[in-house]
Amino acid sequence: MNSSIARKISMALSAFFLMFFLLQHFAINITSLFSSETFNNLSHFMGTNFVIQYVMQPILIFGVTFHFVMGFILELKNNRSRNVKYFKNNGAANSTWMSRNMIISGLLILTFMGLHFYDFWIPELKIKFIEGDMSGLIDPDNMDSGLRYFTELQHKFVSPTRVAIYCVAFIFLSLHLLHGFSSAFQSMGANNKYTKALSKFGVAYSILIPLGFIIIALFHHFNH
Repeated sequence: MNSSIARKISMALSAFFLMFFLLQHFAINITSLFSSETFNNLSHFMGTNFVIQYVMQPILIFGVTFHFVMGFILELKNNRSRNVKYFKNNGAANSTWMSRNMIISGLLILTFMGLHFYDFWIPELKIKFIEGDMSGLIDPDNMDSGLRYFTELQHKFVSPTRVAIYCVAFIFLSLHLLHGFSSAFQSMGANNKYTKALSKFGVAYSILIPLGFIIIALFHHFNH
């Protein structure tokens, strides 16, 4: 019992960490709609700051891995604990689609993250640590060429197929968050006078943040 509670609390804490990162990631990316210079400067800082690159980034990778592995473990244990031999359980009668299919939305999000890493993270590693270019410039031999991050962002969203994949992935992220947000607070014992407010905030977060990322993708697709 204690082990089960500990797993759920660990899952909730990793969820809070990832939701905070998602908010921070969105806050930086949304600036690309209003100011290429601000987006470039923020991206360069995040991409070259020692603490972020060598302390926070490994923690983030561990957090993502831990969250998904723990999610799969909890799903397997929940499936094994359900007594399905003696009666048919109509899950749709007492649970939402999101809660019954967290493992599916999680797998789709994990697949999308592989594409996202391929688009942005792996090229960054190649430029900075293989080519040895930490300048962030479009042309490292020309100081007046400007920072490359905004141009690279726009380039990734030229393809309508890639934009469609991103949009669908963020819809599934929204569905995942709609259940995951409230579930994380329940696991931490948040059942008090603030519960309704937290629930409303969770719904707003789960819809607006993914919607914001969709708007970013569409904006750069139609304005490249």
